Amino acid sequence: MLWNPTLFWLISGALLCLAELFLPTAFVAFMMGLSAFVVAAISLALPYVNLQIFLWMVCSVLFVLTTRRLIPKGKTRAIEDDKEAKTLTEIPPGEAGRVIYEGNSWRARCEDCDTAIPPNQNVIVVGRKGTTLIVVPENLLNS
Repeated sequence: MLWNPTLFWLISGALLCLAELFLPTAFVAFMMGLSAFVVAAISLALPYVNLQIFLWMVCSVLFVLTTRRLIPKGKTRAIEDDKEAKTLTEIPPGEAGRVIYEGNSWRARCEDCDTAIPPNQNVIVVGRKGTTLIVVPENLLNS
């Protein structure tokens, strides 16, 4: 069996693509495998191994960046219907305070920018923006 760079790139590409099946890497290993197949084709015309390695790195980066743009961003887990929390600090109008929600302290804002919520009040979590919970006073919903 004659060992040459083209055979090396073909085997490497197959192993990287196969690795994606067992190690989910968000298509990174798969794109690196496809890059190896591209370099295998190029290696037939370019016998310089150093240049082939450089081309493989460049192709891998380009393929990974291209696929990142094509994969839709996953949405953060939405907070289920009305969840109760309790304010730890005052939530001034239009500003943030702290609430205890599911046993953890969270940054929180009132959904109504004109309403202040005093400490130790029950609130309902209606949404989330990043790590900030959006809350409304419980008495507002009950009235």
